[in-house]
Amino acid sequence: MMEDSRRWLMLGLGMLAQAASCVFLYGLPYLLPQVQRDLGLSLSRASVLITMPIVGLLLALVAWGAAADRYGERVVMALGLTLAGVFLFAASVVVDDVRALAAVLLLAGAGAASVSAASGRLVLGWFAPRDRGLAMGARQTAQPLGTAVAAALLPALALLGGLSLAVGACALLCAASALAVGVLARDPARPEGRQGTAGRSPYHEPFLWRLHLASACLVVPQFAVTAFSFEFLTQVRHWPTSTAATVLAVGNLAGAVVRLVVGYWSDRVGRRLAPMRTLAVAIAFVVGLVALGAASGSPVASLALVVGCAVTVATNGLAFTAVAERAGSRWAGRALGIQNTGQNLVAVATAPGLGSLIEHVGYAVAFSTAAGFSVAGAVSTPVRQERALA
Repeated sequence: MMEDSRRWLMLGLGMLAQAASCVFLYGLPYLLPQVQRDLGLSLSRASVLITMPIVGLLLALVAWGAAADRYGERVVMALGLTLAGVFLFAASVVVDDVRALAAVLLLAGAGAASVSAASGRLVLGWFAPRDRGLAMGARQTAQPLGTAVAAALLPALALLGGLSLAVGACALLCAASALAVGVLARDPARPEGRQGTAGRSPYHEPFLWRLHLASACLVVPQFAVTAFSFEFLTQVRHWPTSTAATVLAVGNLAGAVVRLVVGYWSDRVGRRLAPMRTLAVAIAFVVGLVALGAASGSPVASLALVVGCAVTVATNGLAFTAVAERAGSRWAGRALGIQNTGQNLVAVATAPGLGSLIEHVGYAVAFSTAAGFSVAGAVSTPVRQERALA
């Protein structure tokens, strides 16, 4: 019974750490209008600035994953979150200097990469395969929860005290979660121990490469919705800032529920990738509706964007769990690092790339492109090569 209660505590700590990091990693797009006004940047240049944490994340993910494979999850997560908090505090001080701000946001993202690399390993080690989909789905809810907090909190803080206050709040969240992880987290027992990084690489077959590719493709619609929904609703549809922030926060909370349902679904059917492919097709449909609504001026675009907040994040937990299970505990940290590196590399390219498309040819073309990537993700998912759960 104690072991059972402890595993839920470890899941809670993993969720807390992930949510705290996601507030600034994926929540800065909610500051886009403020960044443009305060720093005098175009949409495309402001989009580059807000993706700097993700640049830092992708540069450090594999290294943090290897560290987690060797040294364990607790020390890696606590150290990385502490570094993220320190650099975010520095960002709040230099917020008026665009170059310095970009540099420290990059370093903060590099620190937060520890959570993306290690918290999945923590859940993988504490939960058995038949409960793992739900547990990893719960862990993955941390991203929409963190994004929902960002949607509700960051624009209000920026209006109250400028960008410095909003970024400073992100620093405080990271510092508090670092303390909680350092004090309470415990690494799961592993029968094979931690004698280095021995074992045959799971990359000798194409399964993981195809899964990484599918996951990367599905980042495009997810980040298109995350990065530009607030901008679209307030600047194109002329929604009040508070209304847009509230509605999108609800949409992201719905995304958290969807991840739980999807994780439970995968546990019951004993598969991760068949549900993932089904969801990829659904995402293409929803994002396609955004494009059609934007082209016609229909309010369906606004409704589809809110729905998109929930459904575009639904595949992340399934792919994450499938990668970890296929890689095994000796390679899970590095495999998850590679998984997240590919996803965040695409995310970094998505914001400025779609931002440029929006500036030159409009939202309809940008979201049509995102829908096309959803279809590519569905095709790439290696459903037939998946092994049934033990």
